[in-house]
Amino acid sequence: MTEVEKSAGANRSLDPIVPIDFTPNQETTRRFSYRFRWFHAVVLVFSVLSSAAGFFVLTARSVFIEVNPASAEIEISGGIALQLGPRYLLRSGTYRLMLKNEGYYDTATQLIVGSEQSQTHPFDMRKLPGLVSIDTENVTGARVRIDGVDVGLTPLTDLSVEPGDHQLTISSDRYLDYGLPVTVEGRSIRQQFSASLEPAWATLSFTTVPSGADVIIDGALRGLTPLNAEIIQGLREITLKLSGHKAWQEGYEITAGEDMVLPTIVLEPADGLVFIRSNPTAASVTIGGTFQGQTPLEVALAPAEDHQITFFKDGYESSTTTVRTEPDQESEVTVSLSPVLASVSIIADPPDAELYVNGELMGPANQRLELMAVNQQIEIRKEGYVPYNTAFTSRPGLEQAIRVTLKSLEQARLEQIKPEISTVAGQSLKLFYPGSFSMGASRREAGRRPNENLREVKLERPFYLSYQEVTNSEFRRYDSEHSSGTIQGLTLDNEAQPAVQISWTQAALYCNWLSEQEGLPLFYRTEGEEVVGFNPDATGYRLPTEAEWAWVARTDGSGNVLKYPWGERLPPPENAGNFADITVRAYLGEVMFDYDDGYFATAPVASFQANQYGIFDMAGNVSEWVHDYYGAVGRVGGPEIDPKGPELGQFHTIRGSSWAHGAITEMRLSFRDFGEEPRDDVGFRIARYLED
Repeated sequence: MTEVEKSAGANRSLDPIVPIDFTPNQETTRRFSYRFRWFHAVVLVFSVLSSAAGFFVLTARSVFIEVNPASAEIEISGGIALQLGPRYLLRSGTYRLMLKNEGYYDTATQLIVGSEQSQTHPFDMRKLPGLVSIDTENVTGARVRIDGVDVGLTPLTDLSVEPGDHQLTISSDRYLDYGLPVTVEGRSIRQQFSASLEPAWATLSFTTVPSGADVIIDGALRGLTPLNAEIIQGLREITLKLSGHKAWQEGYEITAGEDMVLPTIVLEPADGLVFIRSNPTAASVTIGGTFQGQTPLEVALAPAEDHQITFFKDGYESSTTTVRTEPDQESEVTVSLSPVLASVSIIADPPDAELYVNGELMGPANQRLELMAVNQQIEIRKEGYVPYNTAFTSRPGLEQAIRVTLKSLEQARLEQIKPEISTVAGQSLKLFYPGSFSMGASRREAGRRPNENLREVKLERPFYLSYQEVTNSEFRRYDSEHSSGTIQGLTLDNEAQPAVQISWTQAALYCNWLSEQEGLPLFYRTEGEEVVGFNPDATGYRLPTEAEWAWVARTDGSGNVLKYPWGERLPPPENAGNFADITVRAYLGEVMFDYDDGYFATAPVASFQANQYGIFDMAGNVSEWVHDYYGAVGRVGGPEIDPKGPELGQFHTIRGSSWAHGAITEMRLSFRDFGEEPRDDVGFRIARYLED
């Protein structure tokens, strides 16, 4: 203990410690107890909010919402969004964003805030359509199209059009089309477009001597001369007609705005009309030495002149008469021709055979008879024998005889002539014993073309002809890569469809290939891949001659010549063939609307009824290449014997109608066409001569 402590202790010992009473003050104890007051809650909330705000600020991202247009109103929902000037404080996550601006569609979309501290999110608002008004200054009711879409007739007011560049087209009858590129601002802004249409016509002035002639433009009567006519631009056919005068016709190219005054047109007096008949009919007629046709015949002849008319017909005496005509008058000439007869002896074996002349029974074959000096179809028949047919022309003043020995059917059987043969490609061919017939068509036949001259033909060599056209499957055995193509997305290349898109040369080479496979002499002579000629005596496969094709298509074995495969009238009956019918009305210009064959283009071969000889598709499906070069046909002085066409030529003949044909001209069996290149409606069938 220190000195100080000791001193202090000494001092305390001097003052005694006296105890006193002590009682705790209860009021003082209660004054220091704790009570919760409202400001305590305020302080607590403030502390929590401050902590939350601090946490939000520390964890939020700075987001800039870039909107086009910049004036758009921005609404953000789905979370806390604190805007600080052009930017927002947002925590990472997905928000709903609504954009609004006058002239634009309201845009509702998502705003996805990522983890980057500073972000920019661009948005483009779509403009509202513009309000477009369109009028034409000089025409009302003009047709308006925007980008090819018809929007109505002028005037148009407040038409709703999407903003952007557009092509405006205005058209009206008798006016040139008006076209203008326009830019539509959109945002419900009103814009006005006006156009002045230019006339699409010119004025043509007509005067005639004499006046009062009908003016007919493209088949429509426009008035009488003298006339000023407004004519729409383009190539126009103008015809002037006046009773008692010849029609005047000319084509003019009309240019809009370029008026024309035609020189005065002097109309010539009309010809006189003469109707010429003969007994018998089909006599050839010349007038003034110029061939005019065959009777019955209607001709126009120059008025106020004498005209010498001469009649000719095989087997008849010629006859001449004179006729005089007056302007625009009708007259008639009728002449009876005298037959020229000649004596002919028929000598036949067996003796009891029967004689037919032009299909008419004349009695026993062994007789002497008077025949007209004209081509006659002679037939000698006896049951059990092969009939004998020949075309015969008797000649007056000459001793003539026909000697015939009929071949028995048994003899024919022994000779093992096959009525049907097959090729290595699986095709079947039928044997024909043809005869004499008339090819071509009469000048008076509706639809006849100039290349269908009547001609007398005699086919002496028996031949085989395939029942069907060559199919894709059969042709691919020769050319594995061949394709017949498509039409309007439909295939022509199925196995059973006829092979098309084949040239004449390819068809001929296919025939030679077949012959090579069977060891037959080649019909066509070739150099490389070109056909340079043919061997007429060869019995190898070939294309049928035009005469053979026509004989199978048109004769019926009874002396008749068919116009159509089914008879004499259109339309064809049901299942008659595959022609241009209603199935191709949207693809071809001329079709038969009252016929439906069920096929758009080619059908499988043999899908329709066979002809009178059991041969399929001689009309319809595809037209067919034949052997002959295309050229002038027919000759004077007797029938042609087994003709094979011209010696040379550029084109080859095509026979028969196809799926693309529906006009009366093409539907007839006498219709002839020609070509050089492959076509999608031309195929072929095969033939060969009977081996000797």
